[in-house]
Amino acid sequence: MKDAILALADGTVFKGQAFGAAKETTGEVVFNTSMYGYQEIITDPSYVGQILTFSYPHIGNVGTNADDQESSKPHAVGLVVRALSEASNWRSQESLDQYLVRWGIPGIQGLDTRQLVRHLRTHGSQMGIISTDGTSEKALVEKAAKAPGMEGLDLATGISIKAPQEWTRCTPDPLTGTPGGQTTGKYRVVAIDYGLKSAMIQFLCDVGCHVTVVPAQTTAAQILARKPDGVFLTNGPGDPAAVVGADKTVAELLGKVPVFGICLGHQILALALGAKTYKMKFGHRGGNQPVKDLATGKVEITAQNHGFAVDDKTLGKKAIVTHINLNDQTVEGLAVPDARAFSVQYHPESSPGPHDARYLFQRFADLMAKSA
Repeated sequence: MKDAILALADGTVFKGQAFGAAKETTGEVVFNTSMYGYQEIITDPSYVGQILTFSYPHIGNVGTNADDQESSKPHAVGLVVRALSEASNWRSQESLDQYLVRWGIPGIQGLDTRQLVRHLRTHGSQMGIISTDGTSEKALVEKAAKAPGMEGLDLATGISIKAPQEWTRCTPDPLTGTPGGQTTGKYRVVAIDYGLKSAMIQFLCDVGCHVTVVPAQTTAAQILARKPDGVFLTNGPGDPAAVVGADKTVAELLGKVPVFGICLGHQILALALGAKTYKMKFGHRGGNQPVKDLATGKVEITAQNHGFAVDDKTLGKKAIVTHINLNDQTVEGLAVPDARAFSVQYHPESSPGPHDARYLFQRFADLMAKSA
């Protein structure tokens, strides 16, 4: 295989072998601790602009297929793995290597991902470059150091849909490939698209929602004109504070219609309440994050993917903190009872990950039923 280099902005360099597309790529180097579901992960729009490191050593063993996409294309700009495995699965339609070539995404394998993950935990996620063209290590490090980071970047608006779309299909059967049935359409929900995953909308359909997905820049007046029973705030990439107009739009919706937010949507809800968000040292990415429900004391194992968090000290009495991360005590859930709004930082739809938190979609449906 062709040699490849991963150069970090702090001067650290890792050497390995190239796979995927033969090109140079620049992005924020982050890591994910999930043991499975790599295709769902790299097609999660939250990874826009990021070079994704998998801590699990063998990646590629189940290949790729059309059914496991969480969006229309992969969004990670580069992949780092310990060892690229041969595809051996009856659902595989294309190897991971072929898939990345088709989408123009480079990868590097053969380096010590344990060392890289420990480095990122100690020194923080940072900009990096994967290169296969023989550019000197010094030049790559200098280029990575000059690359703009995630803070201040409105990535959500750039990947949001351009026109409203209707969603009525429930969750498909992943084993048989049978499409999901039609939703009952009991509740009409408007989802503001900051970079949504398909599974989120499918689970809303499962609990009886007819979902209209609208662009990120849709105004509160335009949303309310659709007379929704509820509004859903999706996940997405980048800095929540940089998403132009998002906090103002959500602030204008609060108290007028039930609101449910996930991940970036959770952070935007907090901003709408006047709170602040901050960049985390290395974020939470994986399917094994322990979260405590402060109301029940129950601990859920959750799937997460975020590099920003809500600053609980800035919330005041505007919202109730409902969930915390047991690893670092960061805010994982909020509720605004008077406004019929709630949100979680983690991903209850998983895809991939544990199913502990999927009840939250039914909670949203119940909230809309009570508000009718």
